[in-house]
Amino acid sequence: MVEVLPPGMKRKAFPFQAYKAEGVKKRLEELFHGKCAYCESLYASQAPVDVEHYRPKGRVKDEEAHPGYWWLASEWTNLLPSCLDCNRRRKQAVPTISADLSVLYAEMLTGKQDSFPVLGTRATEEPDDLASERALLLDPTRDDPDEHLAFWLGGDRAAGLVYPAPSGGVAAGPPILPAVVEDAATIGNHASAAGVSVRGAVSIQVYGLNRLRLVQERARLLQQLRFLESVLLDVSQVSRDLAAVNLTVARQELADAADRLDRLQRRILDQMQSLAAPTAPHSAVARAYLRDFRNRIASLPPQ
Repeated sequence: MVEVLPPGMKRKAFPFQAYKAEGVKKRLEELFHGKCAYCESLYASQAPVDVEHYRPKGRVKDEEAHPGYWWLASEWTNLLPSCLDCNRRRKQAVPTISADLSVLYAEMLTGKQDSFPVLGTRATEEPDDLASERALLLDPTRDDPDEHLAFWLGGDRAAGLVYPAPSGGVAAGPPILPAVVEDAATIGNHASAAGVSVRGAVSIQVYGLNRLRLVQERARLLQQLRFLESVLLDVSQVSRDLAAVNLTVARQELADAADRLDRLQRRILDQMQSLAAPTAPHSAVARAYLRDFRNRIASLPPQ
């Protein structure tokens, strides 16, 4: 049971220390390849890591009587590496989209800090069932982000945005972004009415996954992938043309040139795949792009 304090007395924060140990930080960095568990940025290039608690340790936003999940403060499965922008409440520019996918930005507070919205019964002490809380925030170590998040891959102004994935078999379409508010219930109701993932919508807004600079980083990665794709397709076409000519003239130089172009294609593909490797920043959007690329290639008529 939560201890009820006398009027006027404030609860003192417990001086949690174990999770701050250098060994803990080092192991988390190794497990997550030096990336923020939420946005996949390489935090080491900007600032020291924040050891983040998925369930906040000392208090819960908007629930003054809740002591926080103190019994999970040093629980390994509750610890994640985070960048400052995902973990701390900061005013950030977040997008809104009009019907033609033009993007406007408004400022609001984003960053998880002590937020932990739930749909079910909140746990208040160690014996309570955590699963019954029905957490609204995605846990990168347990949830499959592809079930809840999607990326806008086009070359327009919406490129690089992450949006809630369609739910319940609804066909994918233009991105429907979360409501630009801080209240998780309002975000969830908006997402449910739109037929998109509620947990995806709440996570995007709480973690600040569409803050302007982060979207710009993903857009630059997509631009790089589009360039590599165009070079790959051009090289592939030239290789086929050389092979066709060589059928009639049968020159070794043409066969050698075609072989070199084939090797170049493989190198380009390797480079594209390296951008989707777990160690690469923003690898989720690169994986989404490569899936889309494979689908587009598979739908082309045989040549």
